[in-house]
Amino acid sequence: MISQPLVLASTSVYRCELLRRLHIPFQTAAPDVDETPLPGEGAKQTSWRLSREKAQAVAANHPDALIIGSDQVALLGEEQIGKPLTHDNALRQLRAMRGQSVNFYTALTLLNARTGEMQTEVAENCVSFRDLSDDEIESYLRKEQPYHCAGSAKSEGLGIALISRMEGDDPNALIGLPLILLVSMLRKQGVSVL
Repeated sequence: MISQPLVLASTSVYRCELLRRLHIPFQTAAPDVDETPLPGEGAKQTSWRLSREKAQAVAANHPDALIIGSDQVALLGEEQIGKPLTHDNALRQLRAMRGQSVNFYTALTLLNARTGEMQTEVAENCVSFRDLSDDEIESYLRKEQPYHCAGSAKSEGLGIALISRMEGDDPNALIGLPLILLVSMLRKQGVSVL
């Protein structure tokens, strides 16, 4: 039983769908956060910082809530890869990623707005992409249009056909919300999902 409201600091349909799997009531709130990486900031640090900023951005309007913030950044070599937003950007991303391994860093923050206690962890997943032809990439983009997904692919959908191998802490993290970490964080706040 939750004694405080639970707020997901996101309007992402993917994160909402994942959180619903835990069968606990929650509401959503859109955080107003600039997601631009800071100069010299690594991908893991960017995701960590943004997950905290998203939770904190929502806290003012939900001072009694447990607030979930999350952010994902993909890293190909030394380049941070975010949401492509357009077809052309997604095409460029997937062409660069074919035959390569990409690290996905999905940070999770649970902020108890009542007490100020904040927990933050980062789940890591390494995804190896198949060596795809331009036609295969175009076909995928036309069918799934993953323009709001870091790395231009939805592993929970047709994007799985782009992937040859996945390794990581939590397959849910790749979709956008590390549920294994979240269950542990909620337990530390006295909330059991079972």
